[in-house]
Amino acid sequence: MSERLKVSPVRFSSDLEEIPPGEPKTAREIADTMLSIAEKTYADSGHAMRAVHAKSHGVLEARMEVISGLPDELAQGIFARPDTYEAIIRLSTTPGDLLHDSVSTPRGMAFKVLDVEGDRLSGSVGSQSQDFVLVNARTFNSPGAEAFLRSLKLLAATTDRLERTKEFLATVFRGAEAALEAVGAESVTLKTLGGHPVTHILGERFFSQLPLRYGDYIAKLEVAPASENIKALAGVILDTDDSEVIRHEVVRFFKTETAIWDVNVQLCTDLDAMPIEGIAPWSEDQSPFVTVARLIAEPQAAWNDARVTAVDDGMHFSPWNGIVAHQPLGAIMRLRKLAYERSAAFRSQRNPVPVTDPRVCPWK
Repeated sequence: MSERLKVSPVRFSSDLEEIPPGEPKTAREIADTMLSIAEKTYADSGHAMRAVHAKSHGVLEARMEVISGLPDELAQGIFARPDTYEAIIRLSTTPGDLLHDSVSTPRGMAFKVLDVEGDRLSGSVGSQSQDFVLVNARTFNSPGAEAFLRSLKLLAATTDRLERTKEFLATVFRGAEAALEAVGAESVTLKTLGGHPVTHILGERFFSQLPLRYGDYIAKLEVAPASENIKALAGVILDTDDSEVIRHEVVRFFKTETAIWDVNVQLCTDLDAMPIEGIAPWSEDQSPFVTVARLIAEPQAAWNDARVTAVDDGMHFSPWNGIVAHQPLGAIMRLRKLAYERSAAFRSQRNPVPVTDPRVCPWK
């Protein structure tokens, strides 16, 4: 891929963001609300969990291979030169409590690239990794700070309550969502409340949803199935008579098979049409996603006690854990920083295994 891109990306500048006066207060409220979810589940279980994405469905050892011959606009940050990095992948769903898989919510993929070089973001100076946090939806579920806070308060109010009711409502919401999708529409709200189709997590495309600095430029990220075996799982519906069906299918797959995902970048080419603020998807006609690396996970035990302890208890994944060249951008990204820090500290202070940042895969 030595030819130049057919798009002209916007250069990153530190003056692209304006922080409104009330944002620090909103950030504290969001962090307090997220922490209340963790406090509720800790009070019930005696074990500190993530405030969101508490339930993991697979913990994978992987490697990320950066493609050679990238044009200058794509050879940025940790993708600046061909290299192979160790990586750890965590597959999850969004709620802060551990629900039956029939309460089907959006899926998440977080991956941690280990032992990277570069100037560190504030708050991650002691780390040596780069985290990317993605969800299988192109747009974030709240259009702005106040809506983000309202949605978190709703999530906090329903955490660990009425699981049977949640299972019933999820069935209703899935039916309503299916009806919308049949006419070419969808509802982020219905999916978030449990109406997401009960699909195989390995067939999903995952998105950063929000922009980040991409070295000299600005981008959004996507991780998409590349190998035919996981492409074939797109849209496959699972049987939720099994409350842990998502995890069981991930474990079954990795007993014998290798998964390969493309790591794709969509460069910002027009700040008016592709703004940093707001949640509207950027046009792929104007700037398509382009592959810069591949994530490869070979056959392995995708779930066991050692991995769950090391990752669910002993690690955190945050868009703010990384290098300056991949700084998260925009209000929603800024508002997540304090919440992620406090959530990790809450787990670290209460569980036997403290939250740390590994330089190598801890179970190798």
